[in-house]
Amino acid sequence: MRSDDRIEAALARAVELGEVGVQVAAYLGDELIVDAWTGVADPRDGRAVDGDTLFPVFSVSKALVATAIQLQCERGLVDMEQPIATYWPEYGRRGKQGITVGHVLTHCAGVPHMPPGLDAGGLADQDAITTWLADVEPLHPPGERSMYHSISFGYILGEVIRRTDPSHRPYDRFLREELCLPIGADDVWDVLPAEHEHRVARLTWGPNPPKRAPMTGVPLLSMPPEIRPDADRWNDPRFRSSSIPAAGAVMSARAGARFFSMLANRGEIAGRRYIAADRLLALTSPRPNADEFDEVYQGTTWIGTGGYWLGGESPPADPLLGRSTRVLAHAGVGGSMGWADLATGLAVVITHNRMFLGAPPGAEPFVPLADAVRAVAGLD
Repeated sequence: MRSDDRIEAALARAVELGEVGVQVAAYLGDELIVDAWTGVADPRDGRAVDGDTLFPVFSVSKALVATAIQLQCERGLVDMEQPIATYWPEYGRRGKQGITVGHVLTHCAGVPHMPPGLDAGGLADQDAITTWLADVEPLHPPGERSMYHSISFGYILGEVIRRTDPSHRPYDRFLREELCLPIGADDVWDVLPAEHEHRVARLTWGPNPPKRAPMTGVPLLSMPPEIRPDADRWNDPRFRSSSIPAAGAVMSARAGARFFSMLANRGEIAGRRYIAADRLLALTSPRPNADEFDEVYQGTTWIGTGGYWLGGESPPADPLLGRSTRVLAHAGVGGSMGWADLATGLAVVITHNRMFLGAPPGAEPFVPLADAVRAVAGLD
């Protein structure tokens, strides 16, 4: 375990603040400089977390989708300024002909919808979901408002990837074969094989489950209750055996940090270039009206032009990410986070199983851990 006293103290503090099981890993350049963990993977039997434990990371998954899109852009197969219908003609119906790839990446397309009544079993039917999405009407003209595409983000962009891939592989295979395995992030999964299910940490709300208000209006449209992220519900293995590109990834922190290290090293890792440095650096610019209130997210999301969360002063940036303005990141509901600092080459992923929905200043469990990682990297 690559750790030191600063990391261990920060992990202990996270447990004091309610964490159950936690991993943290970081690469600086091509070197794994932090690989540490603590706590319990399954509170039912006391199974301990280790470096190979897999954790659901929810919307950290969106950074994987965004990276796959950039790989297709790099290859000249996708253009963010082009309509989705350029690649998926059926999508251009019912007022969606002007929605571009960039509009979906930046959650400004007006199409956060998912089929009502969808449950864990239905998420596996990619064709049914994409056919349904092709027939919805947008809620506003593209670019006009911000509505977080909680789940639709992945199905829409995943279909673009499938249709522009010369082999027409589904998103999960494309991600694995073109990015995860070549990069060395073997334990980053969009669809988890059954033989690895025993390695997954069990999600929990901890000793004080939050009171969650019923969803109504646009948030309900984007997230049918049967698939709303919840510790008990998402322990169902069907959420891991289906491809849910925007929210279904599982990973170890070590493997996730390896994936983000390609971004932190400006598109190159282990002597192979995946994405041009200039392309990635351009994505650290905020999207238009980046500080706009989001009707689905019910807050502001400091998002860049490529769909990644950004760093910088907090607020608006997440305090975990530090003050660098060259950060590409994404958080997941419940507190997981992955980020890449293109200014320093630092890539970090924090995974855990005790979900939380925000914490007051001074009680956020991972800010001290992020600060400790930066100290180990010599960047404090």
